Amino acid sequence: MNDVSTLWVYLSASPLTWLTATLIAYLIGHAAFTASGKLPIINSVAIAVALIGGALLITDTPYATYFDGAKFIHFLLGPATVALALPLWFNRAAIRRSLIPMAAALIAGSVTAVVTAISVGLAFGATPETLLALAPKSATAPIAMGVAEGMGGAAALTAVMVILTGVTGAVIATPLLNLIRVKDPKARGFAIGVTSHGIGAARGFQESEQTGAFAGIGMGLNGLATTIIAPLIVAWLL
Repeated sequence: MNDVSTLWVYLSASPLTWLTATLIAYLIGHAAFTASGKLPIINSVAIAVALIGGALLITDTPYATYFDGAKFIHFLLGPATVALALPLWFNRAAIRRSLIPMAAALIAGSVTAVVTAISVGLAFGATPETLLALAPKSATAPIAMGVAEGMGGAAALTAVMVILTGVTGAVIATPLLNLIRVKDPKARGFAIGVTSHGIGAARGFQESEQTGAFAGIGMGLNGLATTIIAPLIVAWLL
């Protein structure tokens, strides 16, 4: 047992250990998603988060130690986001034809996301710092954390809420849009991207390339809109 404990102390301090653990957790989540027939409720990211969270809890590993290994994946978020430009370019004609409806949907979606987040927080008696962290939750993580921090909110809490929002959107978006009979891939994708950022965009690409492309532009535009709208609504409501 002493040898095992010594080995774990050595491995847990290595960044490669947690990088490998993150990749394995995601592969397990993706395998479960595929085995389920790609049911939205079986979300690869949610499963991976649960597995890694459980591993950190059981091994009493600080998040900072884990992040030393996972920061390479965090770095890849930037290139992955930029890569969304390719399907956007391929669908540029359809995007130009939909500029006016997209602008209306963007404003409605951004305002609704911020107002509902703050309203629900107020209803449950959240502190001002928590409300500021909740406000930009529907924007992509780097933007949301920057907006929250600039307003005086807790960026770490914002990051958690962004992930929860993305996973929730990826799980319920497809059945909800099917229920209300939204069939246009452009409308489906843009709605998913505005409300559920990168995780939602990944779900959009599972439906079709056009759905994913519009989810990508929805994610990008909502990030920009949130930087403008969130501080204004926060100042008004709080």
